[in-house]
Amino acid sequence: MATVITDECINCAACEPECPNTAIYEGGVEYQHEGSAHQALSEDFFYIIPDRCSECVGFFDEEACAVVCPVDCCIPDPDRPETEVQLIERARVLHPDENFGDSFPSRFSDDAGGADAGEPAAEAGSTATESAAPASPVPAPASPVPAPATPAPAAAVTEPVVEASSVLDFPVPVLCRSCEGEYEVDFRFLTPGTVLRCPLCQASFSPGQRVFLEISRSLDRYADLMNAEVDRHESAVKGEGESHEANIADLKKASADELRRIVESLLERPRRSMFG
Repeated sequence: MATVITDECINCAACEPECPNTAIYEGGVEYQHEGSAHQALSEDFFYIIPDRCSECVGFFDEEACAVVCPVDCCIPDPDRPETEVQLIERARVLHPDENFGDSFPSRFSDDAGGADAGEPAAEAGSTATESAAPASPVPAPASPVPAPATPAPAAAVTEPVVEASSVLDFPVPVLCRSCEGEYEVDFRFLTPGTVLRCPLCQASFSPGQRVFLEISRSLDRYADLMNAEVDRHESAVKGEGESHEANIADLKKASADELRRIVESLLERPRRSMFG
């Protein structure tokens, strides 16, 4: 099925340059297809030409527009089910100079977690529609991840590891879909709607709400594990400190008792006089 842009589109333009088929146009702009101009399919927001959409089969294992969409409004069209065979044939027609071969990237492949190659994508599309329901951009949480901190002394009060400043500066690895290079972006810049540029090839990337939430949830789990480890360490340090103090006290007492015995054994008792 072709991908469709819902009316939740915020016109950020992040999807347009990512389409390998030039199937995405700005609202109100006429589109070109088969050598002629056609009336825009939408006047208010970006739209996708169904006859030019191959769901990125042949190019990527996911739909590029859906990956970069900050509000998850690029979803499979349930009214236009198409198989992988149909989509790769469309890609071959649109790109006659491209050699796709028998093995090519596809969201239908097992690695991409999609449907089988010969099955219609309707069922997968319905699931995608549910998981990619339009939503407003979500602001970055105050503390999704901790930064390692030096444990406090045993006598000090244990403070939370997670701090907003360290959270926002936490580096997140990003893999460029164009040049396949990897670079890091601080978590503060992964808020949905932000448009980033690959420092290697300048390709645009805009984190979607789904990507943002998955990263945030992962960092939340990491924060919990870090806090638990700090609590364990503090408890061990406190217990070791108490045991150390008790051992010191026992050693001092044992030494004092031994010295007392030595002194008592060496000192002569006073002699009695004949007068008592």
